[in-house]
Amino acid sequence: MRLKKTYKFAIKTSFFITLVLALLMGAFLYYYELLSWWIVLDIIVTYAVCFMIIQYRVERFIYRRVKRIYDDLTLLESTTLRNQPITTDMGTLTQEIDKYARDKKIEIETLQVREEYRKEYMGNVSHELKTPLFTVQGYILTLLDGAMEDEKLRKKYLNRASKGVERLIYIIKDLDMITKLEVGDLRLNIETFDIVELVQNVYDLFEMKAAKKKITLTFDMDYNEPVLVNADKERIQQVLTNLIVNSVKYGREKGTTEVSIENLIKNKVIIRVTDNGEGIDSENLPRLFERFYRVDKSGSRKEGGSGLGLSIVKHIIEAHNEKIYVESELGVGSEFSFTLEKAK
Repeated sequence: MRLKKTYKFAIKTSFFITLVLALLMGAFLYYYELLSWWIVLDIIVTYAVCFMIIQYRVERFIYRRVKRIYDDLTLLESTTLRNQPITTDMGTLTQEIDKYARDKKIEIETLQVREEYRKEYMGNVSHELKTPLFTVQGYILTLLDGAMEDEKLRKKYLNRASKGVERLIYIIKDLDMITKLEVGDLRLNIETFDIVELVQNVYDLFEMKAAKKKITLTFDMDYNEPVLVNADKERIQQVLTNLIVNSVKYGREKGTTEVSIENLIKNKVIIRVTDNGEGIDSENLPRLFERFYRVDKSGSRKEGGSGLGLSIVKHIIEAHNEKIYVESELGVGSEFSFTLEKAK
């Protein structure tokens, strides 16, 4: 039987006190020749009284100290400790405080990660908006400083300023969309459509862009029968557009962008977008779908885009309760794939 540590302390302390008192009393009674069997009863009563007093005082002492610890932790919003009865068992208290400390450590680390992410995000937003804003401002100031008199130069600078404004609108629209996706404010219009036809439509839109790099847009096989899926057609077109445009942007000249559609399980299909482009380093893959995250750390924006494309893709697929995957090898190519519900 395990005894509380306070009981052990009271038992031992009472024993020593009783022993000392018994020896003194025995010596005193022996000296005056008053020894009798009553001394045994006195020893037992003395031990019992000592035990009760010591146990009570120790419990009260520990309780006050422990209560102060609980109160201090309550001020720190320790809901775990606050919802439990106060115990004077130091082993239990130690376990609770250790657990509280571990939870707080994890919470602090999470907050630090979020703070770093917030700083990086704000820096990226600032950078993305600053570039086109300064571009537009530069052209307008040049026109105001006298270049407006030259009709040819005026038209050229206004066209460039217009492109800068278009890029600003593009970034803001993407930011608005990703915000709506994250808060669940974007409603999906689920319908049945042919995913093969949708891929072909996206191919037709970017055929000329791919031709400039001599990239072939193709299927892995001839799909003579439609593959019907249930999803938001407009949003899935946006997903395919972002993936295929990225494939063309970062694809190698005379390369290939290939789409394959496979039955995954009974009611699912998986759509794969594969290229033989420059590929992505494995260390960049975990953060690939973050907002504004770019594999190219040089800060170059020569390929354009808002830096939100893949993040939007991920949120659209997850809004459909589906999964998106990426596999890539540097210098070999990349494959992005996502699942959709197959129409019955």
